[in-house]
Amino acid sequence: MHRFLTVSRWVGAWVAGLCLCLAPPGLATAQVRSGPSVSISLSLEPDSLDPTMAASAAIGEVVHYNVLEGLTRIEENGDVRPLLAQSWSQDASALVHVFKLRRGVRFHDGAVLDADTVRFSFERAKAPGSTNKARKALFDNIARIDTPDAHTVVLNLERPDVHLLFRLGESTAVILHPASAGQAASHPVGTGPYRFGQWDRGQSITLLKADTYRHAAQVGMERAVFHFIHDAKAQEAAFRSGSIDLFFNLATQDVGHFQGDSRYQVLVGSSGAKGMVAINHRRKPLDDVRVRRAITHAIDREGFIRKVLEGRGRVIGSHFAPTDQGYVHLAGQYPYAPERARSLLREAGVATPLRLTLTLPPTPYAREGGPLIAADLAKVGIELRLETVEWSQWLGGVFKGQFDLSLITHVESLDYLIYTDPFYYFGYDSPEFRHLAARHALAGTPRERNRVFAQMQRHLAEDAANAWIFAPQVATVARKGLRGVWMNYPLVVHDIAAMRWE
Repeated sequence: MHRFLTVSRWVGAWVAGLCLCLAPPGLATAQVRSGPSVSISLSLEPDSLDPTMAASAAIGEVVHYNVLEGLTRIEENGDVRPLLAQSWSQDASALVHVFKLRRGVRFHDGAVLDADTVRFSFERAKAPGSTNKARKALFDNIARIDTPDAHTVVLNLERPDVHLLFRLGESTAVILHPASAGQAASHPVGTGPYRFGQWDRGQSITLLKADTYRHAAQVGMERAVFHFIHDAKAQEAAFRSGSIDLFFNLATQDVGHFQGDSRYQVLVGSSGAKGMVAINHRRKPLDDVRVRRAITHAIDREGFIRKVLEGRGRVIGSHFAPTDQGYVHLAGQYPYAPERARSLLREAGVATPLRLTLTLPPTPYAREGGPLIAADLAKVGIELRLETVEWSQWLGGVFKGQFDLSLITHVESLDYLIYTDPFYYFGYDSPEFRHLAARHALAGTPRERNRVFAQMQRHLAEDAANAWIFAPQVATVARKGLRGVWMNYPLVVHDIAAMRWE
């Protein structure tokens, strides 16, 4: 959930004079570099640095592939490649998966990666009380973990999972060592090309090249600094002052003026993200499907994409992205129809005005899009109070189920199993959907799997489980000469070891 908003072209004439007062503390010193380094601006600060126990996608942006690694690696094109596992195989039942570990891998503290380390990490993720957000999708499906030797891990599954290798490449499945797992939230110790340097809360996180990395000689950047800048003017000022080398923008907004500037390169690509108005099913009258359908009909989704994302996005109608294999385009199920929305509210017996709160995290698309959503819903008799919160407040409030509505983007690919968990923050509870998900997992042929996958998408749309709005394009603005930056994001990571300065 990370993105930025730049200001218009005329800012350039006077932004240089503002850069020192707008840029957060620490940016000025970021330009003093010892060897090649890169400075990256993110909109959201992680609340933890342990992606195996905390939910924020911002964690993976900093540590995944850089500090912490998993058995597999997801490439920019979505392909799955070996990482800590150098090879794998499965039996005919697709229930037994054997992974051969890469030899000679060490953690930053010198500890050796072996099969017992992998088993510890996965058992920790599936243990009672685990807060790993992939627990239901991945770890609860692991019936038993065998380690016949120091370099072999055997995963015995409860049911086949065609997405197993992809899930093992996500940040939730990175490998931690028993001796240092307890400190991962504040000082992660991993096997990646970078080690944790320091965390200046509210400002930045610094990563330093790890001498223990198995391919350290191939790593070009000596240091990476992630700066957390929410304000649009401060972002622009920092970039033009030379303090920032790369902006990552998930929900693409004003990047047009950078495209005409020879000092920058603008990469516009795709992702598996889904932008939506999340709806709390635990609160009345939002537990009534007619009210949820009314909310969806009331939102001018094309207008939202045009005004907030400058047209860089696609309308969606379920919790699936156009990049998903087997995607069904369901945006037409709820066309923009204010009169139909008013009729549904009357059918539900809702007295208007219906007063609700829309909680907005500190992202430009949410802060700019919130008033548009409020204006649309006001036309059908739903009055929204806009509540702006910091990211930590969103995680401590909305993500704990304390909200009416929230404008948010889910960035993880293939995360549809969140709708099988009635305790998830929006409280969707559908035995029918859980049955479909189970059928999908057990489908014996690709044809049957795709058929059930389509049924799952239609079921969520029919239930109006949330009010989905857009699948965003991704815009990354980088200083000219910086190579190795991703254009497409099947998952949200920044692979610093792949970056080079020309």
